[in-house]
Amino acid sequence: MRTLKASLPLLNAMVAFEAAARCASLTLAADELAVAQSAVSRHIANLETHLSISLFERKGNRVLLTEAGGILADAIREGLGTIRDAVNLLQAPERETLIIGSGYDLVQAWLMPRFELVTSQVKDGRVMLLTTSDPKALSEPEVAISIRFGKPEDWPGFIAEKLFDGEWFPVCSPALLKRYPALGREDPSAFLDVPLLHLAAPPGAVDTWNAWIGTDRELAGPTFTSYLPMLHEAIAGRGAALAWMGFVEEQLRLGQLVRLPGASRRHGGAFHILTRRRTSATVQSVVKALRESAMTG
Repeated sequence: MRTLKASLPLLNAMVAFEAAARCASLTLAADELAVAQSAVSRHIANLETHLSISLFERKGNRVLLTEAGGILADAIREGLGTIRDAVNLLQAPERETLIIGSGYDLVQAWLMPRFELVTSQVKDGRVMLLTTSDPKALSEPEVAISIRFGKPEDWPGFIAEKLFDGEWFPVCSPALLKRYPALGREDPSAFLDVPLLHLAAPPGAVDTWNAWIGTDRELAGPTFTSYLPMLHEAIAGRGAALAWMGFVEEQLRLGQLVRLPGASRRHGGAFHILTRRRTSATVQSVVKALRESAMTG
């Protein structure tokens, strides 16, 4: 089997040929390569001898590619371009990858509408989203920013800045409200006669329909382990849902859902943005942008 070196002509000859082909002139190619014109001519002659083909037709001071020359010129240009790109990639400084972690529902409902805001703060860099509810994964050293629910004392070793309260309230589609106009009154018992959508929660949780209505009776309706499918059903008009602040603003703005009357309820915890005590300027600018966005809704 022939080696690559034995199969291909000298690289210097191919570089000289490519320059002459692109410039259509031996003189201009020699100027570009900072060599004598005779050196360019010798390289091309050696290449033609090695391949046993004519690469150029000479027209006075100009050279025109033959059909075979055109094929070779294109191949060399593509090959040298690939080598150049690889060298540039290897020599380029490593770009920062900013990793932001949070639960799937919060990423989709709150962070993704602000994703362009995030990327605009990461100059010449990349952003990676880590969607997980595993606190250990969110605390890994490579995670620069995480968004979590709880209280600052839950995360020793981190700086926790509040984004928005753990506040929830009932919502439904405009069509469902039209079918059940009693929902327009501030009377929790009105929900006893309405199709309800439930988010899975441990017994005694404060953010459930039982807690909202104030009843121990078993309430019918499907239960979801993820927030977004429940909202999808609410938008479709198949039930009322309890929505957390920060998760439903886009649907309210678009008129897909309406917020029903009545004072909202608040959890003891809140949604916080967490960073380490020593952070880069990029991390600080992203945090600032997200906090300002949370304050303006």
